[in-house]
Formats: sequence, C-alpha cells, structure tokens
Amino acid sequence: MENQQILVVDDDHEIVAAIAKILETEGYKVRKAYDGMQALEVLQQEKIHLVILDIMMPNMDGMSATIKIREERNIPIILLSAKSEDSDKVLGLTMGADDYIAKPFSPSELIARVKSQLRRYMKLGDYNAETGNTIVLGGLTLLEQEKQLYVDGEPVKLTATEYKILQLLMKHPGRVFSAEEIYERVWEEEAFSVENTVMVHIRRIREKIEINPREPRYLKVVWGIGYKIEKNM
Repeated sequence: MENQQILVVDDDHEIVAAIAKILETEGYKVRKAYDGMQALEVLQQEKIHLVILDIMMPNMDGMSATIKIREERNIPIILLSAKSEDSDKVLGLTMGADDYIAKPFSPSELIARVKSQLRRYMKLGDYNAETGNTIVLGGLTLLEQEKQLYVDGEPVKLTATEYKILQLLMKHPGRVFSAEEIYERVWEEEAFSVENTVMVHIRRIREKIEINPREPRYLKVVWGIGYKIEKNM
C-alpha cells in the first residue's frame, strides 16, 4: 500500500481535503487536482494507481476527463456525483469508469470501493502471480501471464475489470453466469442491484471483441439469466 498513489479530483477544495484525509489515514499517498485539466497534468507527471473523479467540474468535467484518461491508461477510475440516478451511473461506466459513488457517501464505503478496485488492478499488473496459461476460443486468445487479449491476432487493451470478467467467462465456455455471480467473483463484494453495472462492462467488452456488437459471435446474453462465452465457434 505504501507505493499506491491515488489522485483525488473535485472542484470543491473541502471535499478533496476530506477524501484525502480518509485515504491518508488508510496509508495511501494522495495527489490533488481541482478540474479535469489539472488531473491530466498530474497523470502525466506522477505514477497514479487510481483516480477518484467528480463529474461536475469547470474547464473539463469528469466524463470528458475519463474519456481522455482511457485513451492511454487502464488505471481504475471511480466517479463521484451528487446525482444518484441509474442513467448517470450507466453513462459514467459507459465512458470508461470502473465504479461510481453517489454523494454523500460514508468513509467506509469509499475505502471499500478503493480497496476493491486497487486489489483487482494490482492483481492484473502482477505478472508473476499466475503461470503462463493461454486460453483460445475462436479468434480470442487470452495470455494470462501477460494479461493480454488478442482478437484475430491483434492486441486489444482491457481495463482490469474488463479483463477479469472476460477471463472468468473464457475459463468456463458455455456456462451462463448471472450478473450477481459475475459481480461477486470480479468485484469480490456482495451483489446488490448490480445488473446495470455488469451490463455496461459487458457492453464495453463486446465493443472491443466483436466485429458487430449488435450481433455478437462470442459474448452472448441469455435473457433473464445472464451472460456466457460461446463454447463452440
């Protein structure tokens, strides 16, 4: 944890200070920024392991910053917003965020979300954690040691969350996983109203692996039950 650095971004200086205090109490290092542009500058200068990013900010808002970060980085992004509607959550996840917290939130909820995202991200980056297994399904090749996906021979960038979901499904071809089971296995948290969260990540994976996401060859929905990777292709 001593080397894990978190970037906190919000135009409200008091909120940034409060979040920083919570994180520092847990032993994390914290960098601060007050709009999306400042956040991008910090990311160019520092090794950041996770970003906590408010949605409504001047100069560059959180959604726009998320899109820019995802062009080059796969680090976890947790969005903050005073809005709690599912549409805002889905939009944020669609833009590339990994998680979403509605204000106001408790310190325990914030720390739980941060630890969950960092645990998954650091596990993805630990190249010595697993043996060098390779999973091949049709045109999909997943190199577990390198944590790299190839689609028809071309490398495809996945976030840590996307990688863990796809790895789970590819290790069990043909098996249908409910949204709740996917969430509990990947997020390592109890599932509660997680259908939209899982659905958005599945949609993003499809956009990366399918020629036509509307008519998927690999990642299928079993309506009313869950998701699966086709066994025979």
